[in-house]
Amino acid sequence: MPQFFIEAPTGVRHEAKQKMMRDITAAIDAAYHIPDVRIWLREYSPDQVAQDGELAAEPIRPLCFLEAPELADLDAKRQMAGRIHDTIAEAYQGLANTEETLILMNHYPLENAGWAGRLQSDNPDIVEAMTELNGTPAG
Repeated sequence: MPQFFIEAPTGVRHEAKQKMMRDITAAIDAAYHIPDVRIWLREYSPDQVAQDGELAAEPIRPLCFLEAPELADLDAKRQMAGRIHDTIAEAYQGLANTEETLILMNHYPLENAGWAGRLQSDNPDIVEAMTELNGTPAG
């Protein structure tokens, strides 16, 4: 159920996008061990992005958002962020300023995530998986 959004410039070849999607999925899977990882790529031309009020003032810096359940393991977060950063840098080499890619991680307690008409905190399989992942009962 982790969702990953990438805001980045246009121009990446299809093969590079496919590899990036696979590698980011693997990085998230390694941290979470939860199926159904989805990645959403939103691409922008330089004239659609401003830095400090100036359009196309510099190469676009990719921005990423991870929307996922809480993850207590800081080392897993560090490793995931590093792998995602390296993957995006490879895909966008020469197209973006990937040295300054920002990855914002939004973690949610299970009672703040609904799926298929019910809260994830009411799903015993997810509660068990999160308890196993984080070492404490999930809320």
